[in-house]
Order: sequence, then C-alpha cells, then structure tokens
Amino acid sequence: MKKLSHIILASCLFCTVGVSASESYTMNFDKDTRGLVRKLAIYKDPAWACKIITKENKEFFFISPKSLMEFYYKPYKWPSANIETFDGIKEIVVTDYKTLKPIDAKYAFFIYGSRKISFAGDDLVAFENINDAKEFMKNNNGRRILKFSELSEGLIQLLNGDI
Repeated sequence: MKKLSHIILASCLFCTVGVSASESYTMNFDKDTRGLVRKLAIYKDPAWACKIITKENKEFFFISPKSLMEFYYKPYKWPSANIETFDGIKEIVVTDYKTLKPIDAKYAFFIYGSRKISFAGDDLVAFENINDAKEFMKNNNGRRILKFSELSEGLIQLLNGDI
C-alpha cells in the first residue's frame, strides 16, 4: 500500500510539472506579421513578441507584453479578433527576453519600470526564470517584478501615460 501511495504521489507531481511554463510554445511570424494593437512589424524586435491564441485557434500577435495586455483587458476594442471577454482566449504567449524562447505568460515574471523600452514605449519585460528577472532588474534599474496575476489595467494605463 505504501508503494502504491508513492506511485500516485509521483504521478501527481509529474502532472503538475507538465502544466507550467515549460510547455513548448512557438512564435511563428514573418516579415508581414503585424501587431494587432499598434500595427507594427513583429520581426523588427522579436525579444518583445507576444501572441494570444483564441479558443478557435486563431493567433493574434503583439509587439510587446504591454500591447498584449491592452488587448487582454479590452478585447472588444479590436472587433476583428472576435473576442468579447477573457473566456475567448485559449493561450497567452510572451517571449523570454533573455533566451528569446516563447513561454506561457501566466507563469512569466514581468519587470516593471526598467530603462529598456519596446516600440510601444515603457513596457513590461518578460522572463521565465525568476533569477533572470532579478538579474535584469538589477542591471536595468527595474522597479518591481510582477507575476501575470499581479498585472492590471491600471498599470497598463500608467505605462501608456494615461494616468
């Protein structure tokens, strides 16, 4: 019985590891791919590239995490996406700034207030690894590390200079 409980525990741990930022994502764009919010070419700065995949498996790209979050909080402003609420979104993918690897935004660490800016201006720099985020923050005068759940519409308005 003890052996069976260890096998079950190990299986559960394996399952939770599978639901993380380590899942394999792609960021397939070309020179013609433009961001949904700002209409700028994604390929010009791939370290900032992001995308949302809808429940219908449509992909919409963004030039930066800030632009992605603008869409995330008010998707109805872009009727071509045909998304009214968060429920229409299947996946949110950002690029790890250090490794350029596409990662799940919900497990990423975002740096607020650094001196690095995207084509969208003041922005959020995404990392998969907390230690990479801390190192970047230290080297680039970042003000705070935030998880996806800590991002807010107000923060995006602040980054855009609307507040």
